[in-house]
Amino acid sequence: MARKPRIEFAGAVYHVISRGDRGEEIYQDDEDRRLFLQFLGGVCDRTGWLIHAFVVMTNHYHLLLETPEANLVVGMKWLQGVYTQRFNLRHRLRGHLFQGRYKALLIDGEEPGHFLQASSYIHLNPVRAGLVKVNQPLKIYPWSSFPSYLASPRKRIEWVYVDRVFGDLGHQRDSCGTREKYGRYMEELAKKCREVDGKRELEDKWKPLRRGWYMGDEAYLSRLLELMGKNLEGRARESYLGDELRDHDEGQALRMLKRGLGVLGIKESDLEARAKGAVEKQVLAWWLRKKTVVSRRWVSEKLGMGDLSRVTNAVRKVDSGKESEIRWCKMKLEGNS
Repeated sequence: MARKPRIEFAGAVYHVISRGDRGEEIYQDDEDRRLFLQFLGGVCDRTGWLIHAFVVMTNHYHLLLETPEANLVVGMKWLQGVYTQRFNLRHRLRGHLFQGRYKALLIDGEEPGHFLQASSYIHLNPVRAGLVKVNQPLKIYPWSSFPSYLASPRKRIEWVYVDRVFGDLGHQRDSCGTREKYGRYMEELAKKCREVDGKRELEDKWKPLRRGWYMGDEAYLSRLLELMGKNLEGRARESYLGDELRDHDEGQALRMLKRGLGVLGIKESDLEARAKGAVEKQVLAWWLRKKTVVSRRWVSEKLGMGDLSRVTNAVRKVDSGKESEIRWCKMKLEGNS
């Protein structure tokens, strides 16, 4: 199966997760972790990335990053490539270090609360993994950006940006009070994370960060589709983008079909009774194929046209515009697009 294309654009926000090959360790000691963070800082210098949160575990890492330029792939290739070389050299190993493809879930950074939600999920990883014990403060785990959130700007890791997360807490200033408030907020979540009901509530809240490929509303999804869908059509697009996007596309096409039926004065219940090659069906098939990205099979099934070749032939026939009845129906639809 073909790999899904990466979506890159200026200002994109991602939750990146990368794991060790076969679930094995990608950091064997603290020196490995220091090296990785050194290279992460280096890739920020090279690409202009803004790191809003990170955590380095044992066999995986999480990043909440923003790309002012469309350069996620270039940056990740450099980061993981350089770190793999140094890791293998240091430990006298060979071969792959990371497991297949890293996951890069897109986040609508304009939606209030998303930065806070994603950073909380990332910063609480050590708690969920049992690396921060009960009654231990969250800041005791040194391999995340959380200690930087509590530190003054002068003592903070220079490539960690806290403003967007603090903004979600209702504070636009990076002050001592804001840092203390964030610390208390996270300690409360850490406590909740250790309780059965609290953990279940948080896991439900974090589902969008763990499943699928984006976190945002319908308008954000439409924007992503517009950015990536221009190079993929029909069934090829379906095979790349999966069930979630296909459902979105088909919902959009269904709304267009209902509107088209209304324009032509046809009831949805009357479609089945009409001939498979009826003029109205041909024009509707042409309209749906031109205006949406649904497959020929979907169009054929919804319009009751039978063989897929009828859809293909209908598109050609309407494009030629030789028959007056076809031209009339086409004109009505185009006038209401």
